[in-house]
Amino acid sequence: MKVVTTNKKAYFDYIVIKSYVCGIKLVGSEVKSIRAGECNLKDSFVVIDRRGEAYVKNMYIKPYDKSASFTPDPRASRKLLLHRAEIEKLFSAVSQKGFTIIPLRLGFEGKLVKLEIGLCQGKHTYDKRAALAERDRDRDMQRALKKL
Repeated sequence: MKVVTTNKKAYFDYIVIKSYVCGIKLVGSEVKSIRAGECNLKDSFVVIDRRGEAYVKNMYIKPYDKSASFTPDPRASRKLLLHRAEIEKLFSAVSQKGFTIIPLRLGFEGKLVKLEIGLCQGKHTYDKRAALAERDRDRDMQRALKKL
């Protein structure tokens, strides 16, 4: 998958248990905006409604500048194209306390737009602090190796 954007905050705030790649229902001008890199996954999440359909909420896709007349809402809910069995697995997991579904990456597989979603569990504050400390240690080690 050729990645257009990633949700870096998701990897910091959540532990990704399992990830799924799914299609997303878009209109033509939205695809052109995504191809131009005018999208953002920050603060977006996935919900499963009563009919058993998955939707991504709060994902930002900038309206395409050269679009003639129709400009969809930048933060509209967009339907995800998943198999019924995958939706049922995700729904049963989300029913448990502490699990949520978060978009991780958005990109292209050929001409098709694909969204990678992850079944996630929230990190505690001490886990986040440990991740920051580890990242600082790695950065200091890389600087020391660079000086040699």
